Amino acid sequence: MTGRRRQLAFAIGIVALAGAGVGYTLWSGNEPLLGLDLQGGASVVLEPTRPASDEDLDKAVEIIRNRVDGLGVVEPEISTQGGNILVQLPGVQDQQRAIDLVGQTAELRFRPVLGAINESGYQAAVEAAAEAAAAVGGEGDEAAADREAAAGIEAQFALTPDAAADSVAVLAQYDDERNVTVRYFLGPTGVTGDGLESAESRFDGLTGWFVAPVFKSGAAGIDLFNALGAECFWRGETCPTQQVAIEMDNEVVSAPVIQGGEASFTPFERDRITITGSFTQSEAEDLALVLDYGALPVELEAQQSRIVSASLGTDALDAGVVAGIIGLIGVSLYLLFYYRLLGLIAIMSLAVSGALLWTIISWLGESRGLALTLAGVTGLIVAIGVSVDSNVVYFEHLKEDVRSGRTVRSAVDRAFPIAFSTIVKADVASLIAAAVLYFLTVGQVRGFALYLGVATILDLVATYFFMGPAIRILAHASGPNANPARFGIPRSLVAEPAQ
Repeated sequence: MTGRRRQLAFAIGIVALAGAGVGYTLWSGNEPLLGLDLQGGASVVLEPTRPASDEDLDKAVEIIRNRVDGLGVVEPEISTQGGNILVQLPGVQDQQRAIDLVGQTAELRFRPVLGAINESGYQAAVEAAAEAAAAVGGEGDEAAADREAAAGIEAQFALTPDAAADSVAVLAQYDDERNVTVRYFLGPTGVTGDGLESAESRFDGLTGWFVAPVFKSGAAGIDLFNALGAECFWRGETCPTQQVAIEMDNEVVSAPVIQGGEASFTPFERDRITITGSFTQSEAEDLALVLDYGALPVELEAQQSRIVSASLGTDALDAGVVAGIIGLIGVSLYLLFYYRLLGLIAIMSLAVSGALLWTIISWLGESRGLALTLAGVTGLIVAIGVSVDSNVVYFEHLKEDVRSGRTVRSAVDRAFPIAFSTIVKADVASLIAAAVLYFLTVGQVRGFALYLGVATILDLVATYFFMGPAIRILAHASGPNANPARFGIPRSLVAEPAQ
């Protein structure tokens, strides 16, 4: 194959590949998957309340990812960031619910109820103790008496954050407005969430929404629960009320009475137990979701949360697209004005690399769940400048050869290998920077680096397989020496061929 035919094959081949990619993308319905800042959603930084090991953080990330998958969020970003966990949830509809759900510890316990006191009785006890303490303390020492009363009441009734699972504790049950309704005196934990195999939410016409857990078989699950149930059924010393409190993250969800036969306790089947508590549908679904994937190994607190509305994401996308279009139009006009036919080839080269890039982005979004963020859009816009630089390097080298006395046709053949070597060196520097950013950063900076790197590689491909061959074909076919202005080369620069 001659050199000219090879150049023609390169140009036709890359154009056909770009066209096939666009056709496949349209036919398959692939489209870019937009990130949090372009389609709305929620993000939160979760910080452990106590020092946590890397193993605990990694396990927490895995559990949170499973919970998010259960919500149906596409392409979430969940990663450790220092000693914290960064969670980004693009496209989620109920943002606050998602933020609450991912950070919920979901530590489930079944504990015997030793006694209960309603909130009004609790407050009356507090007031009585305060009055008694004030009387002992003497007139004018009410503040000290209140502190003493509070300390005594808290020691007897109140929940401490680090209450041990094997000790007696007092936990509150709340209504829908987060008002305390009952405070339960609870005995040591009988069963934890580790005894569950799975859980799902269900609806019943009589009880409404409830959660149906499935316990593990044997001593690790249902046997423990039945041992606790039998103790409560027979009103043993450790469960005199016949109630079992279902505790979630230091709050009582419900405290059902253990019922069995008239004369004997009937063991529960591992998939016939229900958790009720006047749940709404979303509450039941969320509780089932967190129980299904287990408790987090460390308690987390939300330090930074951000909610991006869908309209704000659309505005950001529109602004990015407009900026890209304006930049592309400005660059195209400059290239056409200054380089004429060379500028037209440069624009076509941008179109080829753009078509390939669109195909890749759409495929990665559909098959790999890779999201395009505003930072990624910025990387693509920057890549336009990288591509134009590649063209300018070649064009200016071509002009220098013409100025040195070569004909336009011979300069075209000679300038490209030298210019392409320079272009490769410059693009490799960009690729190194993109790789460093990608592997050493997190969040949206990685998106910027990824798309900048991909666009830079495609620039090399388009330059070698389209821009260079197209200009060589054009130079040999259009009589550049007779019409150098077509290439943006002043006639004064063109020297006569040597005799």
